Amino acid sequence: MTDLRYGELEQELRGTVREMLSAQSPPEQVLARCEGGDPYDPKLWRTLAAEMGLAGLAVPERYGGGGAGWREAAVVLEELGRAVAPVPYLGSAVVATAVLRAVDDRALLTDLAAGAATAALAAPFATAPGPPTDPTVRAAGDNLTGTVRGVADALHADVLLVPTGDGLFAVPADTPGVGRHPLVTLDLTRPLCDLSLAAAPGWRLAAGPESARAVAAGLTAGAALLASEQLGVAEWCLDTTVEYVRTRYQFARPVGSFQALKHRLADLWVEIAQARAVARHAAGCLATGDPDTPVATALAQAFCAPVAVHAAEECVQLHGGIGFTWEHPAHLYLKRAKSGAIGFGTADRHRATLATLVDLPG
Repeated sequence: MTDLRYGELEQELRGTVREMLSAQSPPEQVLARCEGGDPYDPKLWRTLAAEMGLAGLAVPERYGGGGAGWREAAVVLEELGRAVAPVPYLGSAVVATAVLRAVDDRALLTDLAAGAATAALAAPFATAPGPPTDPTVRAAGDNLTGTVRGVADALHADVLLVPTGDGLFAVPADTPGVGRHPLVTLDLTRPLCDLSLAAAPGWRLAAGPESARAVAAGLTAGAALLASEQLGVAEWCLDTTVEYVRTRYQFARPVGSFQALKHRLADLWVEIAQARAVARHAAGCLATGDPDTPVATALAQAFCAPVAVHAAEECVQLHGGIGFTWEHPAHLYLKRAKSGAIGFGTADRHRATLATLVDLPG
């Protein structure tokens, strides 16, 4: 059985990442970047990926990575969720890394581990793990043509990992024939874009069933560890709301002393405690290659996505008037929770998958 407790090294990692994010990317600064029109924070990414080496946590040591695993990456994502950090950790250090691990591509894994490059899987952010869908990109030799809608973490990526009908290709994002078209989306901290490829040259990473397995590995890792990010979002919302209701007074009493609010926050605390167990289980199964990983992943997304949304809604509402303003960062967390709720499949989709996996009758 997966150990749901945080180990000593994981606790130290959590403290280091939280301290760095508090100093370099507090929610107020993220909000200011959103107001400036370009939330992506390249300086923060350099600190995470190159200086701290966190982009390579799940990359084997023989390729210059940390040789840690998905549990450690989940701890980082939890903290990034608490800070709604506008960096491509989920897309590059998790999804793309899982794909490249599956095909054992030394060159790209080495670049990702060193923070010298970022990569993104050219699949819609809403794509759930499961049977492959019909590809929207076709290959003529090593030249790719087609369109992929709503791709996360691709706008600033250096390399695109593009599935086609007969393989998986790597395409430099700045190569002729590649177009990246930003979308106006709810969550400014995780921008999406449409990709267009017009005879864009690339090179083949895998073919046939191997390429399908690699894409499935990336989507599974993304769905499993997105739950840790959603947990971080929910934790920040609860902690910030509890602090606020302790200091906000009405009728000469802190509003946190009102029984109705106590009950709402206590219920939310229980949900988050359960979400923590579910997210940790998914990360642990992924790290050990447990046969129950598909079940743990479906359960994590079916449970954690609604909890994050609920926590963010309560945060906005219990902050009263200030919670509904642009000046308070609560809306950033609500938007991240809502957009994450469709990432790698909706909760309904994962509940249906879970029912199939555990043989529940229709």
